[in-house]
Amino acid sequence: MARAKTERNAKLFIAILAPESLLEEAENSLGPILGPLDRKSRVFPFSFTDYYQAEMGPNLYRRFVAVEDLIAQDVLMEIKLRTNRIERDRFGLSGEKILRRRVNLDPGYVTPAKIVLASTKDYAHRIYLGQGIFGDLQLKYEQGAYQPLPWTYPDYRTREALTFFAELRRLLLQK
Repeated sequence: MARAKTERNAKLFIAILAPESLLEEAENSLGPILGPLDRKSRVFPFSFTDYYQAEMGPNLYRRFVAVEDLIAQDVLMEIKLRTNRIERDRFGLSGEKILRRRVNLDPGYVTPAKIVLASTKDYAHRIYLGQGIFGDLQLKYEQGAYQPLPWTYPDYRTREALTFFAELRRLLLQK
């Protein structure tokens, strides 16, 4: 009989999507609930899809940030619920029977083998974590680098993202 092993801790990151004017405020909103940030990617235009435009408006930007402390992998669901509350309570705009987001905060984690993102959307490749949250495998580590999968989001395939995640992996392995 195989025995369950305690999984090693992971490096938490948050993918921030927002108008440029709200990026810093979004970053600052994370520290009180997740702890100090220790790494940030370069800011880059989010021009891969217009999916968020109706809700969030045009001219969106992406930045990845990482939290200093490592996390247990099984807390990703709770972290996603917390970031959803920040989106709603701090950055939401009430309208006619709808609540619009101005900021999108998607947590995920880095392990030596993979990048997992939390999502509220179900698809065939996503695993249910509980309370309406799914784990979404975005990248796998193979041949010395993180590699995209057929469903990997375009912004997770960029040089900025891959460089950022490689740095987080290096930090994680040092701890």
